[in-house]
Amino acid sequence: ARSPQTNGNERAYGMIDIYTHIFPEKFFDVLTKTSPKLGNIGGRLRKVPALFDLDLRFRHMDAAGDGYQQIISLPNPPLEDVANEADARMLAAAANDMMAEICEKHRDRFPAFAAAISLHDVPTALEEIDRAINTLGAKGIQTFTNIAGQPLDLPKFEPVFRKMAEHDLPIWIHPARTAADMTDYKSEKVSRYEMWWCFGWPYETSVAMCRIVFAGLYDKYPNLNIITHHCGGMIPYYDGRVGPGLDVLGERTMDEDYSNVLPSLKKPHMEYFHNFYGDTAMFGAATGLHTGLKFFGAEHVVFSTDAPLGPIKETIAAVESLGMSKEDFSKVMRGNAERILKL
Repeated sequence: ARSPQTNGNERAYGMIDIYTHIFPEKFFDVLTKTSPKLGNIGGRLRKVPALFDLDLRFRHMDAAGDGYQQIISLPNPPLEDVANEADARMLAAAANDMMAEICEKHRDRFPAFAAAISLHDVPTALEEIDRAINTLGAKGIQTFTNIAGQPLDLPKFEPVFRKMAEHDLPIWIHPARTAADMTDYKSEKVSRYEMWWCFGWPYETSVAMCRIVFAGLYDKYPNLNIITHHCGGMIPYYDGRVGPGLDVLGERTMDEDYSNVLPSLKKPHMEYFHNFYGDTAMFGAATGLHTGLKFFGAEHVVFSTDAPLGPIKETIAAVESLGMSKEDFSKVMRGNAERILKL
């Protein structure tokens, strides 16, 4: 059934699609010349023309109805995976300059962007965060679930979380894993049938969320706003394993002492997972969204399609099918984004 906010093909509500991706043409040219490691992924991304072609992108956006806007960010891969320290720093700055230019030129369509950063070198990343936010108008940053194979909860990355808490703007966390990063079976060199993407990316997101919680980052920076792609990975659907299942954290582990992890937290560990934001980028499927909405609550679900890598029309229809109240629907489709991005 259609939500009461709709009337045929005309929608009376505004939509802020908080997690979409773009490759400015000039930036992609610089990236391909600078990053020989880009390899086949560059060719695959070229097969998604709306990443590059704004006119085509605008036609897709217009088809969504009046009031549809996008927050833009770079797509996968992480800059840390395809460039050395100096090049990745240069690429992040170039991407931010170009995304800021696009937003300035098309403010009615792109009210903001999530800045790219390279965490090869944290001090220079902090400088780029300040520049992107204070000078270019970024409304947060995007990073990935691991930094060249390193977990986000390492102490050297904590200044990034502190910096974003000081800015009081969100961190978009994007999953990152390739077929060779972690195989499905020890006997194989790569993950087959794209299981590294289908199941590996939600797993990556879930592990990153757990590490952030158990590292106590929400205790240190309680105003952190972290947007998880694809509605929180596996967390909402495994709340029993994450909650009661991990109440006995450490009893399954023989060679490492976890006895002080849960007592060191100021609240029961499951409460922290509700601090994250889950987006609606589920490729148009509504089944998982029901669970995600119940887990995070309407205050912590944000509308996203993952466009142009995910479908816009089908995602809108999936969110409309959830049967939310008019107030909650407005929060998810626009209000939450306006609040956390300070639009």
